[in-house]
Amino acid sequence: MSGCACRDRTRRYPSDLTDEQWQVLEPQARAVMAELRKSPAGAPMKHDLRAMVDAIGYLTRYGIEWRALPVDFPPWEAVYAFFERWSERGLPQRLVDRLRGRIRIACGRAELPTAAAIDAQTVRGADTVAADGAGYDAGKKTKGRKRNIATDCLGLLLMVTVTSGGMQDRDSAHRLLALLREHFSTITLVWADGGYAGRLVTWAKAVLCLTLTVVKRTDDIKGFVVLPRRWVVERTFGWLTRHRRLVRDYERRPEHHEAMVWWATVTIMTRRLGRVLRIFT
Repeated sequence: MSGCACRDRTRRYPSDLTDEQWQVLEPQARAVMAELRKSPAGAPMKHDLRAMVDAIGYLTRYGIEWRALPVDFPPWEAVYAFFERWSERGLPQRLVDRLRGRIRIACGRAELPTAAAIDAQTVRGADTVAADGAGYDAGKKTKGRKRNIATDCLGLLLMVTVTSGGMQDRDSAHRLLALLREHFSTITLVWADGGYAGRLVTWAKAVLCLTLTVVKRTDDIKGFVVLPRRWVVERTFGWLTRHRRLVRDYERRPEHHEAMVWWATVTIMTRRLGRVLRIFT
């Protein structure tokens, strides 16, 4: 089956999009690809778009190597080329933006958020990660890279950056907050944990016009406690780490790790939007 267009591929894996979910995602994907296409007169895709998306979903969900893609998907070289080319152009991030807006509206909220929560998560690096791209997080006692994310109040991903694991949370947050301000002019309030306290709060207010509110854990509380606002972004990390490709960092380049987070979020939001639309129709 290698080399075929895979337009008649049978859905057989739990990670595959259902027909209902594909009806949600396909119009958005084709519209964004038309916007990002560099040459309107370019040759049409050789392989089926749904098969490509399902292949990337399979890889992120089960954490396999590119070369280990099952043969009922398009050839792994074609899927990787699609992933690299369209991730660089911003396809998964734009899809997330569109899906997020629809989910928020369906939940009775404004399309654009006005507040966000940020946090960081260090993941152990595999042997494919270059030594100069990883770092040691002394707090988590982990060597690898750090995912820095921002979410809205529903836990929907707004922005992600990937840095060395050795970088302090408050230092890695500068780029995250700058990108958040660049993409979402409506956001004025950001919640964070105690690791972001200090000069970052002043910088965010003076430079980005963002009010960074630190939600601290009190010293007299023992054991696990759900803290206001912070649990939302921590739950998003839980959603992401259901995808085995994100449990560890296997990517040679940080931007590829960011792309994996975006593609996993496309799957998460497509499934969630499908459920929301089913409830309200």
